[in-house]
Amino acid sequence: MENLQTFKYELLFSALIVVFVVVVITSIKKAIKKFSFVKAIDANRRKIIFILTYLIVYLVLGALLAVIWGVDFNKISIFISSVLAVLGVGFFAQWSLLSNLTASAILFFNHPVRIGSRIRILDKDFELVGEVVDITGFYFFIKTDQEQLITFPNSLIMQKGIEILKDKERTRE
Repeated sequence: MENLQTFKYELLFSALIVVFVVVVITSIKKAIKKFSFVKAIDANRRKIIFILTYLIVYLVLGALLAVIWGVDFNKISIFISSVLAVLGVGFFAQWSLLSNLTASAILFFNHPVRIGSRIRILDKDFELVGEVVDITGFYFFIKTDQEQLITFPNSLIMQKGIEILKDKERTRE
């Protein structure tokens, strides 16, 4: 009889947490849409932020459900540490993947460059002027005045100086 009572409480708490997560996801979705409308952010960039946000929320949901249902954390901690060790080696080998995703989120929230902006990348070795065509999770696409399509990793864009030009401004002659 006691097991049935415990089961009912676990089921009730699980349902409450799932409802809470649905409310949180709906609120986050509205906030990101409002933020992206105010900042005129492209739908593709918004989609990347949604995916990253959902991943975090679902990981927290899984952890809370595991606590409610009394999962043995000693066994799970061994499994999680093994998975994280493998991921750590993989990310160390391909650290640019993780840094590009992080740079994509920073570009989304804090950088004034938007798709359609005319920019000049300031570099001592070369000067590049063009229009921002797309910003994905990993790459920044620029179409130059010479009609070349050039891609940069997002992490490299974070390291370069960028001048935002007016629509009519061309390269310095």
